[in-house]
Parts: sequence; structure tokens; C-alpha cells
Amino acid sequence: MSSYDYDLFVIGAGSGGVRASRMSASHGAKVAVAEERFLGGTCVNVGCIPKKLFSYGSHYPHYGHEAAAYGWDFAEPTLDWSRLIENKNREIERLNGIYRNLLNNAGVTLYEARATLVDAHTLDVGGEKVTADKILIATGGKPSRDDAPGAEHAIVSDDAFYLEELPKRVLVAGGGYIAVEFAGIFNGYGADTTLIYRRDMILRGFDIDVRRHLAAEMEKKGVKFMWNSVIERIDKVGGGLDVTFSDGSMAQYDQVLYAIGRVPNTSNMGLEEAGVEMTDNGAIVVDDYYRTSVENIYALGDIIDRYQLTPVAIGEAMKLASNLFKGTNDKMDYADIPTAVFSDPPIGTVGLTEEDARAKYGEVDIYRSTFRALKDTLAGSSEQTMMKLIVDRASDRVVGCHMVGPDAGEITQGLGIALKCGATKAQFDATVGIHPTAAEEFVTMREPVPQPEAAAAAE
Repeated sequence: MSSYDYDLFVIGAGSGGVRASRMSASHGAKVAVAEERFLGGTCVNVGCIPKKLFSYGSHYPHYGHEAAAYGWDFAEPTLDWSRLIENKNREIERLNGIYRNLLNNAGVTLYEARATLVDAHTLDVGGEKVTADKILIATGGKPSRDDAPGAEHAIVSDDAFYLEELPKRVLVAGGGYIAVEFAGIFNGYGADTTLIYRRDMILRGFDIDVRRHLAAEMEKKGVKFMWNSVIERIDKVGGGLDVTFSDGSMAQYDQVLYAIGRVPNTSNMGLEEAGVEMTDNGAIVVDDYYRTSVENIYALGDIIDRYQLTPVAIGEAMKLASNLFKGTNDKMDYADIPTAVFSDPPIGTVGLTEEDARAKYGEVDIYRSTFRALKDTLAGSSEQTMMKLIVDRASDRVVGCHMVGPDAGEITQGLGIALKCGATKAQFDATVGIHPTAAEEFVTMREPVPQPEAAAAAE
């Protein structure tokens, strides 16, 4: 009989924390979880889900415009922003309820309060002392905030989902996936949108062809870019927000959104006092089995700053629960994780970038296709889809798949299976395409890009 109140106490009821709680309970452990904000964490409340809903909504004016080419005439659309927010809130509340039921049905005790560490086995949960044999930290991340003068007048991604009205002029600061997603959303809803980035190209770390192609397509759709520049200060004035830039220029906006990254949510939790080692940016240091520097304390998800993806946190949670309470010794496989960016147009990617593939394999073959989708031919749209395959020449194995275009995320999920199975280019070529679809292009690209061109693109 354990001398502790619980076998496992989880701090944070996000995707990773909830899955770890449920699975551990299913393996016979006595489990509790504490959540001070909202069930489901970032993804459900201020991340993946509302962002995808907003992304869906931002495309409808474009669909209406295209419809004319297909014989449909609609009245000029009008936007009721408050209806969007109300409907989004209702859906999030529904999902919160589902998470609550999942925990209850699994027999997990839920504390809706802040939990902090007192020592390695003791927690303060809303003023109540609770003990546990093992403790899991799964408190996720939060948006970074800038320290420029007047930055308090700006918002971050969490705030964007609760705006009372759509701003007419928006400045998005940042060049990562959150920045490009919100730039596409605001632009699609009709806001005059500018993205400012301190470098000369968005999406550092993604394949260079993906980066360039997306930037060009976003510009076609009306998003303006300011490269190699940062916000120096923000002044609130009668007409909105006066923003001064690093080159001395100034412009006025109704809203400024900082999307300059995310940081682990580890402050003021008693981690230092308990002896939990952290990196300079606040991420918790763990081994391959998510154990921290304190033997009985574990951490996973965004807080360990490996892959900030909901399915990864869930996968880590499954491994941890099984290892702790089923006696397994499994490690998470981080290779070839598919991911999508719900920009406009969206990105789907799995495997290595061209630059990384060249560094790892030396000689690689690059297959790339840029084309106008069938749907756009009648509408007269100039939007271009880009697809790319990266092949290790020695083994013929496909080591990278990248796409920018409609349904990129849906298509890339299937490609992720192929890469996980070690598919070769010959097997891609032997696969019959589904015609007419955009996805068939991945199995019909026969001629590699000439090597000098491919090498130049990777620089």
C-alpha cells in the first residue's frame, strides 16, 4: 500500500497531461491531475483547434469569388465577427466538457487549481498539500512577449481568439508558423495585413523551396512583408497604434500581434527548489524516458522543448504511462514526424529538408513540381501549388516530402506513412495516381531537378 495520496500526480491537463493521466489510470495507477486554466491545454483552447476554425472561416470569401466561374452568383458577403467568436467559444466549451468526461470516466481525480512543487513528493494544490509517488510536469508553453516600449498595447496569439471585432489594419510580428498562419487568417477575413520579420525569409528551419513559395503566394493574396526589420516602439493614439520601426519609419495599425515564439511554462512552480534542472530558456531537461534530474519527477510535451506538436505530446504520454505502470521500456521515435502549417496556402511536410538531406546523405536527387490546380483553371486564379521530393541517391529512399497548396496537411499524412515504411522513389513511381487530383503529382514526378539548380536552391 503506497504511503502517498497518489501514484502519479500530473500538473497540466493539456493533450499530454490528459493522455498520461488516463493511460496511467487504465494501467491501475491512482492518478490526479491539476489544471488552473482550461482543460485541453493550448491546442484545444488557444491553439490548433480555434486556429484551424479561424483558418476555415478566412477562406469563404475566396470560395465565393471562385463560385462565379462555376456558374454560381452570390450576394456580396458580409462578416459578423462576433458570431464567429461565439460559435468558436461554444465549440471549445464542448471540447472542454469532453476532456472532463474522459478524466472522470478514467477514474482520474481532477483539481481545478494551481499546483506547485513543495518538494520531490509534495505539491501545494490550491492551498491543499497533496503527496504523490511520481509527479509529471506537463504545463506546456506560452507565447513570448516583447519588451519594446509600448509592447503592452499589442496582443499575442492567445488574445487573438477573443478579439471583440476584426481589426482593419493588422501588423503581425514574427516569421514562424504562428505568424504566417495569423497573417493568412487576418488577410482572408479582409484586414489590411502586414508581416514584419527580423530576417529575410519566413519559416526558418523549413525547406527553402517551401519558404520561398509560401512567401510569394502570400504576397499574391495581399499580405505585405517587411524584411530585416523589427518594431522599435508602439504608441497608442486616437486613430489606433503608431508603430515605429528599426529603420526609423512609422505606420499606423489597429492591432499589433506578436508571434515571435513560445517559451516553456515553468515559472513560479517550485521546480528550482525541488532540484529540477532546466535550460536557459526554462525548458525542463529530461532523458529518453522523460525523467528529470529528480528521480521521481517527469516532464513531457512543449515544456521539454523538443517538438511542439500535440500528437508528439500524446505519443510521449503513451510511452511514459506504459513504462511507469506496465513495465515497458519504450522510447519515442521522433524520426519523420509529419506536420502541417495552416497558412494560406497551407504547408505539409515530412522528413528532411533539402539542406539537411545533403548534409546527411551527400548526393541526393530533387524532384520538384509547380503547377496550377485544376480547380483554379476556370476561376482564372494564379495560385500555384508546389510539391517536392528529396531522394537519397545511394538507396533510392525518399527522405523528404514537402508541399505548399490546398489540402497539403491531408495529403502529407499519407506520405508520412510511406516515409515511415522506408519507401523508395521506385515505389512512389510504381504507385498509380488518382486522377485528377493534386496528390497524384507525388507519384508522377519522373525527372529530377538539374543538380546545379538544386544545389543553388539549397544554399
